[in-house]
Amino acid sequence: MLNNNEAPLVVLEDFLSWILFEDNDLLVLDKPAWLVCHPSKNGPWSSLVGVTKEYLGVDSIHLVSRLDRETSGVVMLAKHRKAASFWQKGVEQRNVRRQYLAILKGEMTEESEISTFIGNDPDSKVFVKQRVTQESRKSQKAITCFEPLKFGNGHTFCRVTTKTGRKHQIRVHANYIGHEIIGDKLYGSSDSYYLSFCQGGWSDKWIKELGMKRQALHGNKLAHQENGQNFSAPLPSDMKEYLKKSVGWQPKEVEEVIKGAGQELSCR
Repeated sequence: MLNNNEAPLVVLEDFLSWILFEDNDLLVLDKPAWLVCHPSKNGPWSSLVGVTKEYLGVDSIHLVSRLDRETSGVVMLAKHRKAASFWQKGVEQRNVRRQYLAILKGEMTEESEISTFIGNDPDSKVFVKQRVTQESRKSQKAITCFEPLKFGNGHTFCRVTTKTGRKHQIRVHANYIGHEIIGDKLYGSSDSYYLSFCQGGWSDKWIKELGMKRQALHGNKLAHQENGQNFSAPLPSDMKEYLKKSVGWQPKEVEEVIKGAGQELSCR
């Protein structure tokens, strides 16, 4: 997937295969885990926003929902301000629901709602790193709900939703409860993996500790309760492969677990 810390440029044919939905208002994509959302120094074909503007032939686009570079899944872009405002207002009023699928270390047997304050981690050399902290003018309330869909063999495959939209909150809370996300270079056992990756790219010697080349977090659903629009992206092949090889769960078995899950988590 990633051979160095600079992701490859997007090929138009690949971009077209990521389109989940498009009309006069919206473009909804299934973002791969190696691609950043925001424009980068490497030109328009190196970011989701840049490629989208090239594809549509426009100078600007509204990024309604975003994901971290190494998180895959549903990303929404609005073609005009009115559509962007409608969805952004829905987020503010909690009418928009975002759902994730994650592979965690350890076996989580019960659903759990985590409510803490999150702020910058002053002890880390990574300036974007967050941590659970005390309430202050520099911290923000973050609420995350984890629901185990299947657990065993030292792992948990879970569904995750958030009541707030704080930076890295799922990853921070997963680490906080002792169930870090597989492959997380920043919130795993040591953020030194993240620093080394930024400086020199991926090293195959890390796979034993990290498990995957990227964090096993996938935004699989985005829905607006007011207008009924619901977009979903299937679990990507690298997460299925990890569950098969490292946990012993077949892809069909995992898909059945996903289909069998209820529409909403009880802690919502």
